[in-house]
Amino acid sequence: MSELEKITIAPGLTFDALVSGEQGAPLVLLLHGFAESMHCWRAQMAALAAAGYRAVAPSQRGYSPGARPDVNEPANYLIDRLMDDAMAIVAASGHGERRFHLAGHDWGGSIAWALADRYPARLASLTVLSRPHPNAFNRALQMEDGDQAHRSRHHKAFLEPDAADVVLADNAKWLRDRLAANGVPPEAIERHLAVLGNKDAMEAALAWYRARGAIRGPLGPIRVPTLSIWGDADDTVGRMAAEGTEDFIAAPYRFEALPGVGHFAADQAPDRVNELMLAHVAAHPI
Repeated sequence: MSELEKITIAPGLTFDALVSGEQGAPLVLLLHGFAESMHCWRAQMAALAAAGYRAVAPSQRGYSPGARPDVNEPANYLIDRLMDDAMAIVAASGHGERRFHLAGHDWGGSIAWALADRYPARLASLTVLSRPHPNAFNRALQMEDGDQAHRSRHHKAFLEPDAADVVLADNAKWLRDRLAANGVPPEAIERHLAVLGNKDAMEAALAWYRARGAIRGPLGPIRVPTLSIWGDADDTVGRMAAEGTEDFIAAPYRFEALPGVGHFAADQAPDRVNELMLAHVAAHPI
């Protein structure tokens, strides 16, 4: 059973986090993406704890009410700040400079790729769901067929000043419909909305997009053992970007395409994600 804890890394930065497993066990840090919350990892946390790991899944900057700096200052939500948060949460969890396992989904996957690029010696393994390596994503966005550009069109819409109102209108209909269309169970949708379904949280979540803009910065080849999980019914990530990630990994790599699974695999296909993730972390011990 996961417990809700508060993790403080600095004044004004106290994160809500689900924590499971014994203190001192090998750490797995799990970073959620957009339109969800730390709750997306509930099934994985239980499986990791049962396998002898310490799993920590924070609701990240802006999603946690205690870690919500001014959204009108874009620098507060730059990816470097999100990366700093992740490493500080690792330290605050008692792991200091020790190695750990890292997993990320969607935006959390973007952070995870960047951390693997910057701190390869700190990571025993990397697991990324529904987020190609940025170089593969950028390449797919530039393809003449326009498939990935069409799939990613909502990113530009999120830069509009009224985006939060649009997403939350009519009892968060846009958000509910998107999650449901990707196979997220109703009870999981309600858990995510309990975190994200208010104006302050949504503005802070969208501040990530506004701080980054429309372009993802390129990274070097990843030198951490990597598992990439992609559902072939993902409405935002196409096959070209997903399969192209292999070109930018310089370490043991496994790509798993899940038939019929949408963008939110951890919620939609938890047993299969558990199976893949547990095998991956076990194959690359700390």
